[in-house]
Amino acid sequence: MSVSRISTRYAKSLIDLALERNELESVKNDIAYFDEAVKNRDLYLLLQSPIINAGKKLSIIHAIFEKNIGKTTLAFFDIIIKKGREMYLPEISVDFMKQYRDFNKISTVKLTTAAPLNASSLNEIKSKLLSSAVTMDKLEIIEKVDPSIIGGFVIEVGDKLYDASISHKLEQFKKEFAANQYVKSF
Repeated sequence: MSVSRISTRYAKSLIDLALERNELESVKNDIAYFDEAVKNRDLYLLLQSPIINAGKKLSIIHAIFEKNIGKTTLAFFDIIIKKGREMYLPEISVDFMKQYRDFNKISTVKLTTAAPLNASSLNEIKSKLLSSAVTMDKLEIIEKVDPSIIGGFVIEVGDKLYDASISHKLEQFKKEFAANQYVKSF
């Protein structure tokens, strides 16, 4: 079975369990905490290692997370490790967050600007996005500052890209002038 299929199924199971126990928000916070912790290379390699046995992995996971995450999430980790699927935990956490956003109708928007935006400009962009048919009911905006775009902004929503940057416009002009047949090059 493919990794994406496995991670999607386990993430769906965790969401269903959290909804059944009315703990979706706390489980989401636990998974976000785990997702941040698994960026540590040693923890990631521990989960991937076929040499370290499940009992040792369980004791390490309990030592790291027992005081910081809920019992439901910890029990889920126990089941995953006992089934020998711990190497998929990073992917399961990513899929869980995607499914959580879909369940709560949250669109993730990547907004790149040349300089940091003030609150009123950001709110105006949010309201325009929410009134469009491109986003769902709520927005999660990831802001990025990239001076190379010179000015304007670039918005990514899912697989859609809206590039209103000055660098993009300049590139379009450059192509347009290069294709101009009526003005000979110097």
